[in-house]
Amino acid sequence: MSSEPTEADARLGLHTQLIRFVITGVLSAVVDFGLLVVLMNLVGLDHTSAKAISFIAGTTTAYLINRRWTFQSDGSKRKFAAVVLLYGLTFVLQVGLFAVLFPWLLGLSGSQTVAQVVGFVIAQGVATTVNFIVQRGLIFR
Repeated sequence: MSSEPTEADARLGLHTQLIRFVITGVLSAVVDFGLLVVLMNLVGLDHTSAKAISFIAGTTTAYLINRRWTFQSDGSKRKFAAVVLLYGLTFVLQVGLFAVLFPWLLGLSGSQTVAQVVGFVIAQGVATTVNFIVQRGLIFR
């Protein structure tokens, strides 16, 4: 019988994982939103293309930090493939929500900044919730 702790023994509790996930999410959201604003306002990309690119940068940041720090995972090929599938789903969910919400919010508010912020927060919130539930419950359990 080995006295070495297993990955399951080393797993952090829900509260600690949730706090770390939120901290990582905030950092990743800064990357995502910052790049979105730069691509739309300074580069001149349309809102959907800019969001697609910023999503990829933000989720890559989140995966790299969450894998090691939040879920303390070895990053096996199976887990990586599962995360890629999950991020594909959340890509469609988040970019799709933003693509629908941005023009509607722009028409409602008349402000690109308001449309960017509110659309981003709603799309990010939905995708983050789905990500945490699936990563904790299925991928890094």
